[in-house]
Amino acid sequence: MKRVFLSIFLAGAVSAAFAQKSEITAAKNDWGLFQLTSSSATTPLAKKLEALAKGLAHTDKAIADEKSKVMPEAWSYRALFASSAAILDSTSTANADANLKIAQDAIVEAKKLDTKGTEKDNINSAETNIINAVRNGGVIAYNKKDYKTAYEKFVAATVINPQDTSMYLNAGIAARNIEDYPGMITQFKKVISLNSPQSKDLYSEIINAALSKQKDTTAALAVIKEASAKFPENTDWIKTETQIYIDRGDAAKSEQMLTALAAKEPNNPNYQVLLGNIYFSQALKLQADRNKIDAKKVKEFNEVTAKMNALLDKSLPFYKKALEVDAKNQGALETLKTIYGFRNDTKNYEDIKKRLDALPKQ
Repeated sequence: MKRVFLSIFLAGAVSAAFAQKSEITAAKNDWGLFQLTSSSATTPLAKKLEALAKGLAHTDKAIADEKSKVMPEAWSYRALFASSAAILDSTSTANADANLKIAQDAIVEAKKLDTKGTEKDNINSAETNIINAVRNGGVIAYNKKDYKTAYEKFVAATVINPQDTSMYLNAGIAARNIEDYPGMITQFKKVISLNSPQSKDLYSEIINAALSKQKDTTAALAVIKEASAKFPENTDWIKTETQIYIDRGDAAKSEQMLTALAAKEPNNPNYQVLLGNIYFSQALKLQADRNKIDAKKVKEFNEVTAKMNALLDKSLPFYKKALEVDAKNQGALETLKTIYGFRNDTKNYEDIKKRLDALPKQ
């Protein structure tokens, strides 16, 4: 009787092992069938997801058994089914995320068990699927205006692939849409660090956010310094920098900085214009203050007017110098027209107006 019992026990064990291996075989067959049917654009999404769920169910049984769960193909095909479902399921973020987690865990196990490298191609395919699933999830969320989820997805994509410039950029844009400016700046700085051709524009976005959203002139100045070192031809940032110093009440710092730049590049009219702007902007501020003075306070009004004119006198030589270097410099011409108009200097006003009108229309 013992022999009979033992014989039956062994038969049962063999039968169970064969059954679990058959689950892996079934999963492989389902994967092959899915690849054939999924290539057709006419196959409904629900049918594709159903086929993937069926294949995944076979791997559920395979990894539940002590003998077949150590087979790397059980995990590699599990990763293929789950990662494919994560990509395709555009109807449920929760389901896509659940399949994504299954695929990621399966890849870990597959890599651990695949000592001979027989499942390398499947593992690589599943990893590619995961990257694309995360990226797609971000795009889907973004198109639904769910910018918070989009941001999280895009950031997750950068963790998977730290060299994916487009995902850092997308993450920054999503962060901007939820007004997470520290997040936006972090992501845009990463894009810049990867030498993106969009770096110049991103620097401008960061500077603008630091000033207009975060009200952090110190951070803005640091970014301007970095940006100007990489793109010295961009005078807009220098203009912003000088304005920061002016707003801080440090016009002398602005003039010192621009004078040094003008000395290095005497044929650059932009520096002359910016030097003129230091005093012109202060005059505009005084004009705003003057407009608030009671009309009866004539003495006070005249004193402010005198200060305005003194500042305009300081600005004039720089605009004229700019026109000596570049007779068609629109910035210098526009400001001179404003100054001469304010002073009722008809002769100079008409002269400058003619020069402006003669410029090619943009």
